Formats: sequence, structure tokens, C-alpha cells
Amino acid sequence: MTNSGIILRMKVLKFGGTSVGSVENIRTIISITKGLLQDNGKVAVVFSAMGGVTNQLIEMANLAKSNSPAFTEILATIEKRHFDTAKALLNVKYQSKVIANLKLTLNELEDILHGISLLKELSKRTLDLVMGFGERLSTYMVYEAMRQEGIECEFLDSRTLIKTDDNFGSARVNYNLTNNNVEEYFKTHTKTQLITGFIGSTENNETTTLGRGGSDYTAAIIGAALQCEEIQIWTDVDGMMTADPKKVKKAFTIPKVSYIEAMELSHFGAKVIYPPTLQPAFSKNIPIRILNTFNPSHEGTLVSKNTDKGGYPVKGLSSISEVALLNVQGSGMVGEKGVAGRLFNTLAKHNINIILITQASSEHSICFAIDPQDAELAKNILDEEFFIELHNKKLDKILIEKNLSVIAIVGENMKHTPGISGKMFSALGRNGVNVVAIAQGSSEYNLSVVVPKTDLAKAMNALHDSFFLSETKTMNLFVVGTGLIGSTLLQQITQQSAFLEDKKSLKVTLVGLANQAGMMFNENGISTSGWKEEIENNGVETNSEEFIKTMISMNLPNCVFVDNTASKELPSFYESILNASISIVTPNKTANSGSYKDYLKLQNAANKRGVKFFYETNVGAGLPVINTLKDQLLSGDRIIRIEAILSGTLSYIFNNFKPGVKFKDVVWEAKQKGYTEPDPRDDLSGLDVARKILILSRETGLPLELADIQIEQILPESSVKAKTIDEFFKTLETENAHFENKLKKAESEGKVLRFIAKLENDKATISLQSIDSNHPFYALSGSDNIISYTTERYKDRPLVVKGPGAGAEVTAAGVFADIINVSNNWA
Repeated sequence: MTNSGIILRMKVLKFGGTSVGSVENIRTIISITKGLLQDNGKVAVVFSAMGGVTNQLIEMANLAKSNSPAFTEILATIEKRHFDTAKALLNVKYQSKVIANLKLTLNELEDILHGISLLKELSKRTLDLVMGFGERLSTYMVYEAMRQEGIECEFLDSRTLIKTDDNFGSARVNYNLTNNNVEEYFKTHTKTQLITGFIGSTENNETTTLGRGGSDYTAAIIGAALQCEEIQIWTDVDGMMTADPKKVKKAFTIPKVSYIEAMELSHFGAKVIYPPTLQPAFSKNIPIRILNTFNPSHEGTLVSKNTDKGGYPVKGLSSISEVALLNVQGSGMVGEKGVAGRLFNTLAKHNINIILITQASSEHSICFAIDPQDAELAKNILDEEFFIELHNKKLDKILIEKNLSVIAIVGENMKHTPGISGKMFSALGRNGVNVVAIAQGSSEYNLSVVVPKTDLAKAMNALHDSFFLSETKTMNLFVVGTGLIGSTLLQQITQQSAFLEDKKSLKVTLVGLANQAGMMFNENGISTSGWKEEIENNGVETNSEEFIKTMISMNLPNCVFVDNTASKELPSFYESILNASISIVTPNKTANSGSYKDYLKLQNAANKRGVKFFYETNVGAGLPVINTLKDQLLSGDRIIRIEAILSGTLSYIFNNFKPGVKFKDVVWEAKQKGYTEPDPRDDLSGLDVARKILILSRETGLPLELADIQIEQILPESSVKAKTIDEFFKTLETENAHFENKLKKAESEGKVLRFIAKLENDKATISLQSIDSNHPFYALSGSDNIISYTTERYKDRPLVVKGPGAGAEVTAAGVFADIINVSNNWA
């Protein structure tokens, strides 16, 4: 003890309701306290009521007021809980005395409740008296358990020290009187003090409460009065988190925050500590440490005067789940003095708390967020205050907007870091979260936005990823189709996931999967290697519409939808998917080769929502066909001509149709190798090639329809009209001369036959052509695709892209590359 009487190396501990909520937890508290005392430290310990008891006390008081005998049932429950806990904690020889003392306190409570019942009246003063019993019961019980364990301690009723005014329910502390009481008391009481939290008393010794969460406040008041070394708030979490872990699963403990940061986070919903707790500590520069009773070895969070300058610019995200926004606007506000003063004074007179304020620099409008329960009252009193202005149309009708939430990003280092707001709005915009209102003080410690309540969890997760996991971006993947391409894609993701996370800082999480066997969703992830078993065990019947609805309703950040099917139905949902701010990757050509009007709709939806619609594999499987074309156009090049062999099947057929080989035999061989559709005429018709050249045409800006593509029919009429596949092959035998003549003519001219799609002079054609050795397609072999771009820059020597244009491995790789590219512009 110093000359001034202040105790050195004193730590003031506070244990919350969960910490004293069970026998096992109380034993943990005793162990923690013993450990600190054994380290030659001095401690004073503040206790809350057992978890849930304060709510029960309030409920009992209200039942008693309504003269309902049901309050006695709750009282019996409270009594049993405390008696059972005491019996489990204490040896038999101590039990009778402790039970008797608990019973005396409970009898006192019962008498008060009967008085309320008789009078049918419950004043704030009486309610404070009732609510204080929770701490009195729990603290006494722990006191007796600690004495039994050999800890020299005393029970301290905080009402004898903490003096307040008579603002019952949330009393204001008389610090001069309280500090003097605390100092004098601790000079003469050297044992460990076990203190009732939450309660104080007036100078007339009437019980008051310090507001909900006030046990933290009690610890801070005692600690500040003693100028202690540290105040420890023991809770059921590992300190203050970067976000609410119930909303953001990746939230983690913040090692160190400043008083200001903690106050800001507490104001916006971080409930680990009670905001007034910080005031006494702030004035005396006493550090507050937030610790976990159930994980006492964890370092928790240190709240002190200074922030961690080397840490994240943003220390944490906090939110208020439900607010109402009122907007006061009109031409009569511009340049008019005193409007804001009248507005806020009117609200203050009616004790309406304002959570957030924003005003346009034009002075045309002021909007503010309040508790939704106060919204109608606020509107009514403002309608009355501004009756004349509203009547004279100087103010517009005051509107209430509900179902909104507030998100705040907090951090002292934000002030010295450019781009914080840009990063915030980029993350929200990319995920389709509309910002309704914005507020930031000149201190730049806090940037708050109002968003739709339905988007709160998505917004929180998107911002958390952006500010705290920016080195590792998370992508939520929804995949439909697990055929050859889809299953190969999942295999590739499995093989490459560790590399992507390590080298590209991208974590791909499969959260939705559908195939013919079933569909399933899991926010925590579906195994990309064990998906067959998971969908078999947990899947439900596949329904495309339900899959899309569920995906959108999950409202996750950074989502990508992958359509690996050839479905004609799924593309009808693409526009709604894009409008839900979900990117799309697909090898399915249906959407882009449908009507030009629908094609434009999808392009516009993606651009409007700031999401990606990638379909590189629509043309050329894994070859960079579409991206190469886009890059040329974006860089200012002009397309003169596109020539392409876009069918692996037709490439194989005409590369292998040589003298001495019948056309029928080549087609049959291609069918046997699995290169053709079940009916080879689907390939030989050129319709699939037409779809691909149509997509390339549209990428150049031409508004073409499929009917505009001129396709040369290479099959004789008899082959086209054959009723069966067997009959079709017989017609190829009988019509062999038709193909032989084309081949001989080409050979005689030193040429080869190639089935080529061409775009030139705004026209797209597909035909079987004879080309010489100067043509880049002359030496094509196997089933490769080849695309030649003749442009202003590549006029003399065209830009050529060549390689496998089909196959599960290369197509899945192209889809995978598009998936990865979606994340390239994420902040």
C-alpha cells in the first residue's frame, strides 16, 4: 500500500453470468482466483448474477404487479438452482448455514414481491431493488465456496461503497463520494474482496442499478478508485473479436485495442463489454483485459490508452441488427438556421436516442437512424414540430424506412491509411449490397453504413474477408452438373486447392452442389473429393428452381455459380442469378447462342451488378479463344476476319479423310472413339459450329441471330433424311462418290478439305473448303481446333490459337481458369 493508501499490483476481476452459471464454472473461477493470488498478486472480484437470473427477477416483478401467482413458480426455480449449486460446491458441514442464509435473502425477495402484488404497482425504484438480488445471491454463494477452499476473503455488498443518484434503472455514480468510500474501505480490509456487481445505492441507501451489463461498470469503478494495475473482465469468449462470431465464422480475437476503438465497437453492438465500463478506466489510464473463463490460458484482448500501431488499420466490425431510418428533407431546409437544432432537441426531449446521423452538404436533407421501436413516436413529434413547414411544402413528408441494419468499421489506424472507404464500398458493391446511408466523423475512427437487414450477414462476411483476410480471398462455389466435365472440375479443384491458397491466396469453398442424384448445400463446405458420399447421404431431390432460390437466399459473399450442364432450362435463371450479384461460369452454350436480346440482357445484368459472366469454354473448350478476342477489341484492334475450325469431331473427320479411305469409315471410326454425338448428323449438320461462330460474332459487337449464319450442307439429301443411324451410314456408303469427288478435286489442286467457319464483312458462314499449304489450317491434325484472327494489327500474319477443342480435362481446366479469374479483381 502506498502512502496515499492506494493498493499496488491490485487486479480487479469481474466474472459474468455464464461464468457463475454452474458448479463447474464456479470451480473454474476459484481456480483462476487462486492462481492469481499464488502469484503474489492482490485481487478484488466482482460477480454478476447467475446466467438468466436477472431476466427471471424482472419477469417475477412484472407477474407480481399483475397479481399473477406464477411469480412463485419462478422464485422456486431460482431457489432450487442456488440451493443445488451450493450443495454441490460445499462440504456437508457448511451447507446448512449457507442454505439458511440464502433462504433469508430469498425470503426478503419474496416479501417484496408479495408487496408488489398487493399494491399492483412496480416503480423503477422497487424494480432496482428486486433486480439486485441476483448479484447478492451469487456473490454470497461464491464467497462461501472460496472460504471453504482456503481463500481469505470477505463478502462486500457494493451498495455500501458505490453511491449514485436516484435515476433508478441506470443510476449515475457520485464519483467523489464513491472513490472516497472505496479508498477508505480498502485501507482497512486486506483480504480478497468478493463484490456484488451491478448495484449501488443512493445517499439514502436505496438500492439502484447501474444499467444492464453494469457489473463491468462496478469493476471499473472499483478499479479506478484504487488506481489498480489492471481490470480483468472474464466472459465466455476469447476477448473482443474482429466481428460477431455468430455472423462471421472466421472472426478472431483482437489482441489489443484502444479505449476509443473499444467504445466505438461497443456502441455499435459489440456486447463483450458494457460501454460505460470504459469511462472510469479511461480517466485513470487503467488497462482492461477481456479474458475467457473457459479458456483461461488465452491472452484475450487488452484495452488500453493506445492502439496497436502495427496492426490492421481496421480493428473490428460491429453492427446493430435492426434500425429505422428517418429522412427529413425539403427545399425549406437549405440555408435555414436552426433546423437541425430543432430536430435533435425535439428528439432529446422525448428521450429518443440517435444511433447515426448523416446530412448532405447541400443542407437539403438530414437522415438519422434510431431504434425501430421509437420510429413512429419520432415521426409524430417531428410532424408536430415542423407542422408549418410541412403544411407550406417547405419540407417533404417525413418517411420511415425499416428493416435496416448498421455496420461500422472501427480503427484508429484508419486515419492514416488511404483507401479504407474505397475498399469498404468495393467489397459491398461487388456483393450487391446497397448502401442506404453513410456516416463518418472527422476523427476517422469509425465509418458506418446503413444496409438492408437481409444483407447484414453477407455484408459483414464480405467486409471481414476484405479487411482481415485480404491475403486469403474466399470464394463460395455453387456447382450444377457432375458429368465428365463437372466431376473432372471438382477433381482439379481438390488437387489445386492447397496451391491456390498458398500462391494465389484464394480459398475455394464448394457450398452448393446438384446433379441428377440430388442436391445439397453446406455453408461450411462440401468435400470436393468426397462429394458423392455427401450428396448420397445428405442430398434431396434435385429441382433447378429450388437450387437457384436457395443459393440466392443464402446471400453469401463472393459467390460463383457454375453450370456444367447442356441444360436448356438452367440458362433461363442466369439473369436472376446475375441480378443477385452472383457471378456465373459455364461451358453451356445455350444462353449465348439463344436470341441476341437474351444475350444482351445477360451482358447488361453482369455489368450493372459488377459481377462476372465468363464462358470461355463455350468456344474451343480450354483454348483462350474468347479472351483473346476480347483483349484485341479492348486494346483498340479491329477485326477484319475470323476463320476457325470449331468442331473437334469435324476436325478429326476431315483430317483423316484421305485418299483410299471411305468417308463412311472415317465417320464410323470417329463415332467409335466417342468424338461424335450418338447421331453423327448432329455434328455434320454444322449447327454446333454455327452456335460457336455466332458467339464469336456477338463478342465483336454484331447483333446476329442463329438464323443469320449461312451453313453449307455437306451431307447428301438422302443422308439427311435417313430415318435411323444405321440407314444413315448406309447412305454414306452409297453416296461415297459425293465425298470422293470433293477430296479428289482438292488433292488435284494440292489442297485439303477443312470444315471452316468464317466471319467477314459482318457475315458469318460455315462451309467445307479446299485450302492450300499457305493456309494456317492446312497442317491441322487429330481433333484439334484452330482459330485465326486477321486484324488491323495481325493483317499479314494472323493471330492463331490452336489446340484440343474438346475433352473433359481441357474443358474442365477452362472452366476452372474462369472460376479463378472471377476473383482477380476482388479487393
